[in-house]
Amino acid sequence: MKLIDNPSKQQWANLCSRPVAERQDLGGSVGKILNQVKSGGDAALMELTAKFDSVAIDSLLVPDSEREAAAGLVPENLKEAINLAIENVKKFHASQNIAEEAVFTSEGVKCWRRSVPIEKVGLYIPGGTAPLFSTVIMLAVPAIIAGCQEIVMTSPPDKSGKINPVTLYTADLLGITKIFKVGGAQAVAAMAYGTESIPGVYKIFGPGNQYVTMAKEMVQLEGIAIDMPAGPSEVLVIADETSKPVFVVADLLSQAEHGVDSQVILVGSSRDVVEQCLAEVNNQVKDLPRRETAEAALQNSTAIVFDNSDDCLEFSNMYAPEHLIIATDNALSYVDKITNAGSVFLGHLSCESAGDYASGTNHTLPTNGNARVYSGVSLDSYVKKITFQELSDAGIRKIGPAIEVMAEAEGLEAHKNAVSVRLNALNNV
Repeated sequence: MKLIDNPSKQQWANLCSRPVAERQDLGGSVGKILNQVKSGGDAALMELTAKFDSVAIDSLLVPDSEREAAAGLVPENLKEAINLAIENVKKFHASQNIAEEAVFTSEGVKCWRRSVPIEKVGLYIPGGTAPLFSTVIMLAVPAIIAGCQEIVMTSPPDKSGKINPVTLYTADLLGITKIFKVGGAQAVAAMAYGTESIPGVYKIFGPGNQYVTMAKEMVQLEGIAIDMPAGPSEVLVIADETSKPVFVVADLLSQAEHGVDSQVILVGSSRDVVEQCLAEVNNQVKDLPRRETAEAALQNSTAIVFDNSDDCLEFSNMYAPEHLIIATDNALSYVDKITNAGSVFLGHLSCESAGDYASGTNHTLPTNGNARVYSGVSLDSYVKKITFQELSDAGIRKIGPAIEVMAEAEGLEAHKNAVSVRLNALNNV
């Protein structure tokens, strides 16, 4: 990690940049994949799977026998951990299911809103070097609570042509049966356009690498909704003289091991603590099984010393991290000042891993600065809000004249007339 001492605010924007591929080159590559799947269907998916995952498959749908066999490959202690995580995620997301009351905006004018589940949703579960079975929980649980009628799941196969058994077990436990062996941009294309085997959906969820993120952004332009641009993982940790370097570094490395394009940022108001953390990085990274991945990510990462905690927080709000950890004694004092972050972890014991697995919050979060305008996945992500209004005699009499004046001012005579004919009918009764 590079150490930067008290950078000027003119430097901050540059320090907030992420390690991303050239979008023009990336968009061209992804566009070819999308078109290939759109025109070639299942055959194109199998061809692309052989090309990118180095495995030949003869069927995209995971058979029942494979799903059922997965349970026997999962240790009991892991099953218990998955059950605990599911229960906590259910509790947190079920609490978001709030019925809104009807409101009378004027006498005789009743308005209300109802949440209606999105009928068809697609869940992308990353595989590759770290099959994220926890993402099945994060995406499927709120979809089920919301009442989505059709849930399609895709995940890349391993070299043997199978999806990770823990991923399959978790999906089966939650009742997901439409599971397909396909990953990358081609999986996004399959769910967006539909193929002979894979149903098309209305909205696509799930994190992924830059190819997956670009594919989601591109199909969105064609009318397919997405949860958010959720690309390579990132974390920003705010530290001060009360921070515990061992904890701080453990959190930094928990994100660095995700992928070589991940980014971790440490900002601190104590130079001594920041230097202790940098020394601790060398102590901890050498023992990681994914050491090479973490070290590559650290090359894209920075430690910054600021004069005070206010500058630390101001920089964090500009960076808009996917994960924000306040690793200080007074973490709660920061809460009302945080304006841009995907998910926040307060205090010394609130490690980011808790949110990734079992605290109950969702780990599918906006990256690359998108926390400035996007929220993480929630129950609301799986529903649309339909508004209703009902006007009585008194209601149309109350607001009708105002509508007529406004419509006439905009030159929309038919809008005015829709009110006028009703008022005339009432007046002639």
